[in-house]
Amino acid sequence: MVPGVLRVEIHGHRGARGLWPENTLPGLSRTMELGVHALELDVALTSDRRLVLTHDLTVSAVTSADTRPLTAGDPDFPYVGKPINGLNLAQLRMLDVGVRLPRHPDDPFALTQVAVPDTRMPTLGAVLGLVNAYEADGVRLHVELKSDPTRPELTPDPELFTDLVLDELDRHGRLDNAAILSFDWRIIAHAAKKARDTRRFALIELDTLHWHGCLGDDIPAAAAAAGATTLSPEHVMVDEALMAQCAAAGLDAAVWTVNDPALAARMLDLGVAGVVTDYPDRMRKLWAERGLDLPKPVRPLKPVAV
Repeated sequence: MVPGVLRVEIHGHRGARGLWPENTLPGLSRTMELGVHALELDVALTSDRRLVLTHDLTVSAVTSADTRPLTAGDPDFPYVGKPINGLNLAQLRMLDVGVRLPRHPDDPFALTQVAVPDTRMPTLGAVLGLVNAYEADGVRLHVELKSDPTRPELTPDPELFTDLVLDELDRHGRLDNAAILSFDWRIIAHAAKKARDTRRFALIELDTLHWHGCLGDDIPAAAAAAGATTLSPEHVMVDEALMAQCAAAGLDAAVWTVNDPALAARMLDLGVAGVVTDYPDRMRKLWAERGLDLPKPVRPLKPVAV
């Protein structure tokens, strides 16, 4: 970093959901080549205990489309709408996750996202292999573990889930350059015990605060007590009072999901350490205008001669 240049991070949300298919190898590749400080991605656990990239605990009809059944007469087909933990990796790999299907005609991401048809749902291991192939040591991997304690039938055991993710990160030499994220603070607490040197982001929004019981008036202090190193609130929750509490608790704040540069500017003025965005290209322009440290684009992979 250039001396005197402030480092505030750009975190690509699900890669760069506004530009390319979310949670996919093509989307993550292009996001690294655009330039972000961190790649945020979501993982869930299949019926055969494989870690796959998906934001939803059931197969989304917006981001996933059925192609054909894995085997003739597969009783689980169609797969769209079925629980992720009720399908195995081979079944999930039959889905096309490269074309966004809008919920309504003005779906902003369907309008701006470049489709990559015939894209398959990747495993976390495949993503880590991709990042290592790019030699993207300057890009941190932010792995959000999708876990909902109010829906135990769809959610794996939080400690087992966390252990599987940490083991995969360790296997690829990424534990020191990764972060564990979750709205389920049981995962944050377990990660704090198992991987003290790995960053831990306690995600919060108004709709899930009740998951953690009575937090009192100081949410950052509660997050720190749970083992978090960073508080990651929805942008509507961020104000001067919350930022002061974060500072008192010794936590950075990374705000999500911010796509409007004017809103991002207000978040920067409040002192956030990171901005999670679907449009890293917009944030890069704002960062340049403000003289902030810009993440370097990762050099594209060279084609393999055959």
